[in-house]
Amino acid sequence: MNPAPPSATTAADLRLQAYLLGTVEFEAALALQRRLAFAISGDRDTAALLLCEHLPLVTVGRQGSRAHILCENEELTARRWRVRWVNRGGGCLLHVPGQLAAYAILPLDRLGLGLQAYLDGMHEVVRAVLDDFSVPAETRPGQPGVWVRGRPIAGFGIAVRDWVTYFGAYLNMAPDLEPFRRIRFDGSVTHGHMTSLARERRGLVRPAHVRQRFLEHFAARFRIENVSFFSDHPALGQRASSDAVATPR
Repeated sequence: MNPAPPSATTAADLRLQAYLLGTVEFEAALALQRRLAFAISGDRDTAALLLCEHLPLVTVGRQGSRAHILCENEELTARRWRVRWVNRGGGCLLHVPGQLAAYAILPLDRLGLGLQAYLDGMHEVVRAVLDDFSVPAETRPGQPGVWVRGRPIAGFGIAVRDWVTYFGAYLNMAPDLEPFRRIRFDGSVTHGHMTSLARERRGLVRPAHVRQRFLEHFAARFRIENVSFFSDHPALGQRASSDAVATPR
């Protein structure tokens, strides 16, 4: 990685490929991110955003450990939770249907952004989405994540290679919240149990609507005007739809 990105430039002519997907296997989404990151590293006038959901699994980032998973191996097996160590920032994250995974593959040097400025921008995007649903949220200095009334609602895990980002944000739309009691996503014993958009607004949540608002705020925050939309990618296999209306738990 270079020691610092160049000075800020306009992103008006940056071409964003937006993939509005349903449920995607984690390994398939990771492989697609790597493929897109490789392409974007050679064409820094392009970027990509993958919006999808995952079947249940736990990922452990560079700040996470096995101690943050409050399950014995037998319970992991019973829940059918695979544990995957990954090369990203952040701690332990539980991925389940009803949680929006937002993977941004963005050339930071093209935008003149450092890693902290990019992470701050992603926090702002999530807060703006929540504000659209009248859910007030907050961030905490030095802590990746977004909180609502003291309960975390979104986790973050960022990776950067050759100033191109991958991985991203995970926003709870309307998942079953009980399983999150088994994970300390930031390693803290006092962070509070995770919440969701459906729980906080006490109403129905349509995933397609949340994806749309996330994309709009992402493009606005990073000043991207040229957006192309895709509902699939040849590198992905068959996927299940996840556009059903969900209720709070």
